[in-house]
Parts: sequence; C-alpha cells; structure tokens
Amino acid sequence: MDEIHGSENPTTTTVVADGSKNNNKPDKSLISASYDLGIGDEDPTADELHGPNALRRISAPIPWAVYTVAFVELCERFSYYGTQVLYSNFVNHSLPLPAPYGPPGSIHDSGAGGGTAQGVSGALGKGVQTANGINTFNTFWCYCVPLLSAYIADEYWGRYKTICWSILAAIIGHIILVISAIPPVIVNTPACFGVFMLGVIIMGLGTGGFKPNISALVVEQIPAVNLKVRMLPSGERVIIDPTITQSRIYHYFYLFINIGALVGQVGMAYAEKYVGFWLAYLLPTLMFCTTPFVMWWGRNRYRQSPPTGSVVSKAAQALLFALRGRWHWNPVTMWKRTHDGTLWESVKPSNIEPGLRPKWMTFDDAWVDEVRRGFAACAVFCWYPLYWLAYGQLTNNFTAQASTMTLHGVPNDVVNNLDPFALIIFIPICDSFLYPGLRKMGFRFSAIKKIAVGFWLAALAMVWAAVVQYYIYKTSPCGHDANNCFTQDGQVNPSPLNVWAQTGCYVLIAFSEIFASITSLEYAYSKAPRNMRSLIQAIALFTNAISAAIAEALNPLAADPLLVWNYGVFAVLSFLGGVFFLFQFWGLDKEEDELNNLPEGHAYADEKSVEGLLVASEIGPVKG
Repeated sequence: MDEIHGSENPTTTTVVADGSKNNNKPDKSLISASYDLGIGDEDPTADELHGPNALRRISAPIPWAVYTVAFVELCERFSYYGTQVLYSNFVNHSLPLPAPYGPPGSIHDSGAGGGTAQGVSGALGKGVQTANGINTFNTFWCYCVPLLSAYIADEYWGRYKTICWSILAAIIGHIILVISAIPPVIVNTPACFGVFMLGVIIMGLGTGGFKPNISALVVEQIPAVNLKVRMLPSGERVIIDPTITQSRIYHYFYLFINIGALVGQVGMAYAEKYVGFWLAYLLPTLMFCTTPFVMWWGRNRYRQSPPTGSVVSKAAQALLFALRGRWHWNPVTMWKRTHDGTLWESVKPSNIEPGLRPKWMTFDDAWVDEVRRGFAACAVFCWYPLYWLAYGQLTNNFTAQASTMTLHGVPNDVVNNLDPFALIIFIPICDSFLYPGLRKMGFRFSAIKKIAVGFWLAALAMVWAAVVQYYIYKTSPCGHDANNCFTQDGQVNPSPLNVWAQTGCYVLIAFSEIFASITSLEYAYSKAPRNMRSLIQAIALFTNAISAAIAEALNPLAADPLLVWNYGVFAVLSFLGGVFFLFQFWGLDKEEDELNNLPEGHAYADEKSVEGLLVASEIGPVKG
C-alpha cells in the first residue's frame, strides 16, 4: 500500500467514488482528505496501466523529513568533495619555494600557490601518477567499506545507528587531515605524507559507512512500494507510481549532493590557493560537524526499518538451494539450466513439501520474488565499472589536465566544478520538463534506457577530453611533457589553450550522471528486498571500487605522453559497456512494472518469529 502520511498498514478501502462511473459529481472535500491520508487507493487494472485509456502517472507527495536527510547528505558531500578536490594538488605538486624565490603571494609553509595567474598549490611533490594512484585508492576504499556497513545496518544496528557511528569516524578523519596540513607538519614531507594517508583511510571508513545507508534512509521516508490508483482533489484518477516518486527524491537528493559538492570544491580550491591547505581542510570539518545535530533532531522523527537478523545469509542460502541440481562445468548448459524460468520457483516454500523444508526457510513466496528482483538488480550493476572508469577521470586527471592549460587566475581545481554546476541546472529541468514530457508523448524512458544513454554520454565526454589533450600536447612549450613544464621560478609553463575548453567534458559527464548515476540509486532501492536495501545500495556503490581497481591497473596511461590514449581507452570501454548493457537487459526492461509492483515479502531470523507468517500464508510448518 502506498500511503504517504498514514500508518504502516493503511486501509485500501475505496471511500471516494469515481465520478466517471456514476452521474454524481465527486465531493472535492472528501477527495482532498483521502488524497492527503492515502485513503481510497486501488490496485490498477491492466487497461489503466497500459491500455488505450491508461491513467497518467505521478509522484506521491514528499514530506519534510526527506529534505532534512538530504541536508545531512549535502553537508557530508560538502566535506567529502571539499577535501577530495585538494588531494590532487596536495600530492602532485611540491610546496612553493620560500620567499623571495617562490611565486609572488605564495606561502611556503601552508602550500598556498599565491596570487599569480598560474600559481598552483602543492605539498608533497610526488607527481601526477602518485596523485592519481592515491585518488584511485581513496575511491576503492570508500566504496569497499559500504559492503560491511550495509551488512551491519541491515542485520544488526539498523541504518540510523550505522549512520551516526559513520559520522563520528568521518569527523575523526577530517581532524587528522587538518593536522597533516598545519605548518609544522606540512614542511616535514615524510610526516605529512603519513598523517595525510591516515586521515584518508579513517575518513574513507566514515564515508563508506555513511553512503549506502543515507541513500536508503532518504527514500525510506516515503513508504510507497506499489502502483496505486488515486483520485486527485481535481477529480482526476491517476496512478501513484513509486518509481516516479523514488526518481524525484533521488534527483533532488542528488541536487543537494551537488550543491554541497559545488560550494565545497569552489570554496576550498580558493582557500587552498590563497591561504593554504590547513584552512581548506578545516572548513569542511566544521561544516560536517553540523550533521550530528540534524541526526539527533530526527532520531524520533525518521521512519526507520529495524535490523532483521540473518536475512543476507538467508538470501544466499535460498540461491544455493535453488541451484541444486543445476550446476554444470559447461557454461552454456549452466546458463540454460538457470534461465529456464524455474530457478526461483523451486525455492518458494509453497512449492516444497512441508516435511522437506529446511529449518532456515523462514520466509514466504513473496520474499523469494523480492530476492530474485534484488539479484537481477545486482546483475544490472555488473556493467557499471566501465562507466565509473570514465567518470573517475574528474577526480584527478581532469584537474591535472587543467593545470597544464592557461588558467587566467582560476585555480586549476575549480574548473571541475562545472560538473556539479551543470547538475544543479539540469536536474530540475529533467525532473520538471524532460521526463514528464517524454511520459506525455508516450515514451517510457525506463531505468535500463537511461543507464545505457548515461554510458554513451560518458564516452562522448572522454572523446572531448582526448581531443583537448591532443591540442595541449600540440601547443605546450614542452610538447608531450606538458605536466612537467615549469619556468625558472617554479611556476607552470602552460599551453596557451584556455582552460575553459574543458567545459564540454564536464557538461557531458553531468548529463551522464543524471541518467546513469542517479538511476543506479533508484534501481538499487526499488529492486532490493525491503530488509536488504542498504546492502543492495552498497553493491551498487561497490562497482566504484571495482572500477578503481581496474583504473589502478591502467594507471601507467595517466602520464605524459600517453594521456590521449588514456581518455581514448575509457571512451571505448564506456561506449561498449552501454551497448552490451542494453543488449543484455532489454528483456528485463519489459518487466519494469511487474518488478516494481511485487507484493511485500517477509523473512525472519528464526522459526519462532515466522510461526504466524507460516499460518497466515498457509505454507505449512518448517522441517524440525
């Protein structure tokens, strides 16, 4: 049932008549009341879903609690991106030379690059490959941790408690990063490097624990899980579509993310350039310290799914049970045996004799359907590493590329804020005009189609970056050694190419995020079993870690004179990933409504908890 402000088990009794079915004019006051309370919702018929008179689909209302969770994410992304944007310069470039040898306005013991047009901040001086490697490690670490934190949240602590402990870990990591940048430490390169890496690791622990759980918590405030027909105050009958609701929430959730990222990255890039890294690390720390107060405010206001025990292991046991007798050394035969339409039917309790059911089978048939849908979602995410390979170029290589171009006084790590800036502009346009317009024209721009388009847009962004890099090599005073081209006073000797030539890369990546990245959050939430949502979100995020591991292997390409090949390889991989993705999941795309409209399943950790469930669903007792 799709209630918005009602109880956990709202009524489905129709209390408002459809004016089109009788000659009485609908009572608008009753309609308005029923709309607010979620009363009067009905299951849609096939004709109302796909017939010639199909009803218009709309989002459910979004309550205030959603925006407070989104604000917490805004603060966290401000702090994360506000610090991560500094990593490239912090590791890549050396401290400016002390006065009077360094560039005018530079500060040797804070790493500030100074006030000159080409002044670039730095600290460790370990080069572009090491900087890229550390950024890649950071991505890998931040997206491995969610698997553990999501498991803990779903099975033991619940999402709220896991988020709170993750916030504490992230704050500690932030404080350590500040220490790495204070003048007595930053001038001691070995000590600075050690403290910096410790801060990166601890902050990644907090970020990884936070991310999958906040992504699930924000949509959990809307308990809309199935398609329902509802009468609007105007008297129009519409379908309340949870997919559209989730899409709207995640689009604005992502908008909040990018507001935080934009302000954090721009502000910290200028703080780094003109004051030093200590201030640039301190300001995100202070911003992040506001999140515990918001979480405390919401402790009794947020809808929270309680942890449900060993549900993850139960899902794994169900899969292994279904695979009995289907294993084969020949992959073609194995594929046929697992795709004959009976795999998940064989593990439904109603299809197994009561005396043959194992003790751990404490779930109903509907939960098996949800698990099947969750595994299908995990299969969809398998192609995402190829997308993240292209997207990951924003965090280091695009920043390094900007430092080899004419900056006209703009910090080289400010330009990549074109990405969140473009997202802030285009997310509301897509939500308010593009998607409703396509629905009105009868085109179903479903999740599978969006993701494929996202892959191809990322490929175009890499093509743009490769062309820009080609012209950098062509026009740089040092030719194909553009990243190591300096004047006698230590300033970068750039290509005359204007840094804003990178604009196309960032705009294309931004559009690809709207279609691929946001949709991955929606898909992970909508397709996961209700008591495994954090884990499925974590699996979606884990594809970033796989991508980072692949990128680490390709790290030799991230250096002169191979950077054109670097972008070209990622363009090809992202394009092919979109092609293969669409080919594999075109059939799944046709099941979208059926998958989204499954009844709610139930699974319990032990036999005592499931006793009433078994009676209610008439599937008999489990094997003793």
